[in-house]
Amino acid sequence: MTAIQCPGPSADQITIIPRPLFRCSWHRAVFLHYRVDPAMLQRQIPFTLDLHDGAAYVSLVAFTLRNMRINHPRLNFLTQPLHTHDFLNVRTYVRVGDQTGIFFLAEWLNNRLATTLGPILYGLPYRFGELDYHHDPSSPMISGQVRGRHGLLGYHAVLAAQARYESSQADTLSHFLLERYIAFTQHGRFRQRFRVAHEPWPQISIDAQIDDDHLLHQTGPWFGRAQFCGAHFSPGVDVQMGWPQRLERR
Repeated sequence: MTAIQCPGPSADQITIIPRPLFRCSWHRAVFLHYRVDPAMLQRQIPFTLDLHDGAAYVSLVAFTLRNMRINHPRLNFLTQPLHTHDFLNVRTYVRVGDQTGIFFLAEWLNNRLATTLGPILYGLPYRFGELDYHHDPSSPMISGQVRGRHGLLGYHAVLAAQARYESSQADTLSHFLLERYIAFTQHGRFRQRFRVAHEPWPQISIDAQIDDDHLLHQTGPWFGRAQFCGAHFSPGVDVQMGWPQRLERR
């Protein structure tokens, strides 16, 4: 694997971007986590895996993107077609130099325009799907379904009554899985990164069940030996998204 240069601050947590490209909210997010064999996963990831206690992880993040807008009041009309839609991210955890971040194995969303623009602008692996989320935190049960061209993901979880949402503690597995502020992407031969900024996720652990996982077989051989190991729910965060930056090869 070719090493790349990744200049910039080394802090994992970024809460402010001076001049973001977009602003939005990531609303009512469900995180579903799998523990994965690092050797098997690394073969399909173009960046070095970031491990926790020797284990690799892949997380599914199901949420609704709301109020997407470009960071210029006079140009907000350009992002009206992208204003609100649902996402399913399938991501793993990587390290580039002294920076840690995420790499997306696949992403499904129900906005056809976004599936065209995402790969061009950020190098993201977008796919169109039918997404149906029921993530109301006032309900005792939450659930979701994502239907792609050749498979389905279905899940449900019980929310505790009067849940107390808190940010995850440093040096815990929850913090490793949730608090990521840089995404590294590869589209064709081009590698990029982009930053996001938000307050730490207010979250709770949830008892989730996977009802159908056939969709995940489309994301590579890692899933053949993956073990579902936990889940979180968050009511959401307000987000700034930075400009894409090309990564230079050494």
